[in-house]
Amino acid sequence: MRELSNIVPDPKALKALAHPDRLKMLGILRMEGPQTATTLAARLGLNSGATSYHLRQLAHHGFIEADQERGNRRDRWWTSKHDATVFEPAEAEPGEALDATMAMLQSVVSHHAAATQRAHDDFPNLPKAWQKAQTFSDYTIAMSPEAALALMTDMHTLLARAKAEAPAPGEQLPEDWRPYTVHLHGFPYSPLGRDDEK
Repeated sequence: MRELSNIVPDPKALKALAHPDRLKMLGILRMEGPQTATTLAARLGLNSGATSYHLRQLAHHGFIEADQERGNRRDRWWTSKHDATVFEPAEAEPGEALDATMAMLQSVVSHHAAATQRAHDDFPNLPKAWQKAQTFSDYTIAMSPEAALALMTDMHTLLARAKAEAPAPGEQLPEDWRPYTVHLHGFPYSPLGRDDEK
């Protein structure tokens, strides 16, 4: 079992990461291993200059670093420094910290929505075994905030253990294996109003 590492960014770093393209780049580096600016630019439909700038910003704030074992000055490879970004929205103080937290949460919501849409669109092309492993479920359960926190903690623990036992990003996967995404959202139910239902 490998040991997972996390980064706890300060408000400035969190605000920098909230940029949608930077969030995508960091996700690719964490899931697929080292990449070059040219490769990331082609995948994300960006020019290499903008991609290089975003990568330098991610490096400046401690999310990624140059991969010293690959490339050269002209063809620099980048690698993630951590497995996950951890921040506690409930602990953000009003002002810069809360603004950065809300910007990051909005980027995460948009990123998750786009990933879920891609999963929906790709479903017909999946082998039957992977179709059976896919779910879009929701559960609304009446509970106290303490019970809700305990539930989320248990789920995070379970998922972290599965991640620690899995091959590291970029490693060769066994046959029929592929990265499997679990989005974990937990929040108090907000009823739809009449205007929302139209």
